[in-house]
Formats: sequence, structure tokens, C-alpha cells
Amino acid sequence: MIQIGIIGSGAMGAGIAQVAATAGHQVIVYDNNQSALDKAKTNLEITLKKLVEKQKLTEQSSKDIFSRTQFATDLNQFKGCGLVIEAIVENIDVKQKLFSELENIVSDDCILASNTSSLSIASIASACKKSDRVIGIHFFNPVPIMPLVEIIPAITTDEKTTIESKKIIDNWGKVTVLTKDTPGFIVNRVARSYYGESIRIYEEGMADFATIDWAMKTYGGFKMGPFELMDFIGNDINYKVTESVWTQFFFEPRFKPSLTQKRLFEAKLFGKKSGRGYYNYAEGAVNAEPNKNEELGKYIFNRVISMLINEAVDSFYLKLASKEDLDLAMTKGVNYPKGLLKWADEIGLQTIYNTLDVLYELYNEERYRPSILMKMMLRDNKKFYE
Repeated sequence: MIQIGIIGSGAMGAGIAQVAATAGHQVIVYDNNQSALDKAKTNLEITLKKLVEKQKLTEQSSKDIFSRTQFATDLNQFKGCGLVIEAIVENIDVKQKLFSELENIVSDDCILASNTSSLSIASIASACKKSDRVIGIHFFNPVPIMPLVEIIPAITTDEKTTIESKKIIDNWGKVTVLTKDTPGFIVNRVARSYYGESIRIYEEGMADFATIDWAMKTYGGFKMGPFELMDFIGNDINYKVTESVWTQFFFEPRFKPSLTQKRLFEAKLFGKKSGRGYYNYAEGAVNAEPNKNEELGKYIFNRVISMLINEAVDSFYLKLASKEDLDLAMTKGVNYPKGLLKWADEIGLQTIYNTLDVLYELYNEERYRPSILMKMMLRDNKKFYE
């Protein structure tokens, strides 16, 4: 089995390393911060011990996984790697510098991958002489638990690189989807509406956080409401991804960030990890109870789901991914109760179109324009899954 290199020992890097080592690979985790490496090593020991206690691993398997994982502060130790995955700060200049440096260390057939959640793979690859071996391999946090991995070839990526990368990650027991190199890929693009439209409803004074979360869980079957989910992900991460997708899409109105989230970001109210976000997580804190008005709840759900489906439909129209991969990405990447295109067939495209049309007429904002594919499918009386 090929040796795997991981750059970055934070939650993502450490999680990817654990999965790769569990699959039987020799893994080298690199970080230029020794204390961060020490912390990652300790955390891996603790995690493996817990898995043994829960009888999810044998004592021997735990020892094998740990022994297959090395920790390094020298990039030159990646010389023998067949695949290197970076999981560092979301900064294009830093990533380009790193990939350029890596190319002088690894062999010509080593695949260089980025775990970026929203940056251009083509832009990262441009720093390399052999840009055909650069690809996006985007995991979701927590990596050992979340099944989805987005495989993102750039316009310069060789098909062999794509096939080999997908094969490796499939062998790790992950669910892989292929997607175009566009801002946010599948999940972080399509899911913007779950957050953005919910915040818009709040900003208009129609409902508070608790009511909107209640509506999406009650009428949509979502495991977490949008505000609960943003607090869980972290408002620092969620806001930055929103800003990145919006900017890279040339300020497309559908992805416009909100001042509400920007203020939380500026105040460092990141959610669970900071103790406060949309909700207060301090011991003894009392949060508002939802207004369980059925009419209001259904209105909220219909508005948010229509925006989500519209984005999924438009993504399919623009050939971002296959309909199966689009649906798989949302169920396996963010735990949506159904694939959005299947959901569109269930609800009916006419119902979705009517909701968007009312909003478009009311607001006169491009944000609410229905996808051209939705119009064509209604004209031809078609469904996504016949």
C-alpha cells in the first residue's frame, strides 16, 4: 500500500490520518508546530483507547493503527509518499507556496491533494510544474465519522489522477462523489441557502432562531436546524465559506452573506466552541422556546426548501455533478433527510416554482429567480427520477 502524507495536524488533518492508518497505510502527519503535533499524537491515543473501550476496535488493531502513524516536522520525510493531502489554513498564497515546495520533494507520480472546502483547485495546481497530478479531496468533519468525500479534478488534472484518487478513498470505506472545480463544490455551494434564507427570515422579523430551527426539523425532518448547525460547525468557518463562495461567484445574490452572521463572526461568537453563537451554551443559560405555529412553520420550511432545491437544480443544469452524486452529497455530507432532486420530485417542481415566483415578485431580487432548468422541466412535464 502507498504511503500517505498529511499536512496539518488539526482536527481535519488528524482525522484524515486516522482513517488512512485504519485502512492499512503507513501515514506521516506533518506540522511545523511541535506542540500541535504532540497534541495530535495524544488525541490519537485517546481516540483509539475509546474505540477499544466501545469494542469498535481490538487492542491489537489500535496498536497497529498507532504504529502506522508517524509525526514529523520535516517535509522531506514525504519523499516516499504516493499521496499527500494538505489540510491547512484556507489561504491560497500559503497553499500555492506549500505545493510548489512539495513538488521538489516527492516523486513525479505522487498525487498532491488539497482538502480545501471552497478554494479553486486550478489555482492551487497552477503553482506546480506538474499540475496534472493535483486534485481536490475534500473530507467533512469529523472525518472518521462523516462518510462523504468530494473528489474535485481541476481543468488541468489528469484523468489517471482522478481515477486513482477516487479508488484510494473508496478503499478507505468512504462515499465519494465527483464534482466540478467550482466555488464550494457540491455541499458548500448547495447548502448556502439552508443558512442564508433562514437568516433572511430572521432578519425580516418573521421568526426567531428557535422557531426557524423547529420548523426545519418538524416539517423537513432535518436532524439539526440551520442555526443549531451553524453553531455546531462554527460561525467563523461558516461565515468565511459563505464569503468565499459569494466572492468567487462574482457576487451572485443567491450566496450573499448576512450582516447578522458577520457581526457574530466579528464578536467571536462562533457557537458551541466559544460558548455562545446564535444560542447561549453557558451552564444554566436559558434560550428562547420556539413559536410552534403550524402556518408559520410550514411557510418557513417551504421557503427554505424551495431555495435549496433551486440551487440543486441549477447545479445539475450547470453539470456540477450527476443527479445521483448531487443527492448523495447532501445526504452523506450534511445529513439531509433526502436528496434535494428526489425531494423536488416528491414536492413537485410546480410547487417549488410557485414559491420562488411569489418571492421573486415580492422582493424583485435576482436571489429568488427560478433555475432555467426548472422552467424547461415544467414545460416538458419532466421529473428528475422517472
